[in-house]
Amino acid sequence: MQQIFNFVIRNKTFLLFLLLFSIALALTIQSHSYHRSKFINSANFLTGGVYGTMNSVDQYFDLKTKNDILAEENQRLREQLLNTNTSVDSTFIDSSTYATEKYRVTVADVYKNSYSSTNNYLTLNKGANDSIKRDFGVITSNGIIGIIDNTSKNYSRALSILNVKSKINAKIKSTNHIGSLTWNGKSPVYVQLEDVSQFAPVKVGDTIQTGGESSIFPKGIGIGTITSFESDISGDTYTIQVQLFNDMTNIGTVYILENVDRTEINLLEKSNNE
Repeated sequence: MQQIFNFVIRNKTFLLFLLLFSIALALTIQSHSYHRSKFINSANFLTGGVYGTMNSVDQYFDLKTKNDILAEENQRLREQLLNTNTSVDSTFIDSSTYATEKYRVTVADVYKNSYSSTNNYLTLNKGANDSIKRDFGVITSNGIIGIIDNTSKNYSRALSILNVKSKINAKIKSTNHIGSLTWNGKSPVYVQLEDVSQFAPVKVGDTIQTGGESSIFPKGIGIGTITSFESDISGDTYTIQVQLFNDMTNIGTVYILENVDRTEINLLEKSNNE
């Protein structure tokens, strides 16, 4: 307390000046509309900047919640697009264009993702308790990721497209020529489309999509673009190099696809093979 008194005594002249200056400034602002408006604008600018900074901080800490909301919204939109029964532009969504539900979509987070070995897998945070089963497809907004091959109560494992055991039906978008999508175990950026007919007019830059000839993925899910191609030894087919749309080294949120008719389709195909 004594130090405060000593400070006031030592700086009494300066403190008196500040007091008188503040009183004069306040009287000037109150008595002149121009000065008052300038003061209010300056105060608004300062408080606005403070509130803006605080709001930015709040938004940063709220990103996880907002990302979850966006993922759920994307889930609903993706279900609508996958279940559409019209050839119109899929960016236009109209509930009157949908037939009975054929695909269900579940949002999941990737807990582990391997991409540097020859047999790569992803671990997802949704499992049997979320009705996830084997042979469900896994995609992102950019394209396919893999296929569920094992589940526990709360988790599931997906066979990555970067796995030498992976084999997925795919096609060239511009020509509809079908092939088998595989991986040669080399680069996580490229996969290979094999057994494409030599009669297919293959061009660098063409898009590769899922072919729809399986009960796992619907037709038209993106995979990547053609960067090169060559004839096989037999001379009857092409092997096509495909650059993936997805960055397989950086996968966060995925969508698990359930074909609700999968069991019926599999039973029918099994009976046909007997």
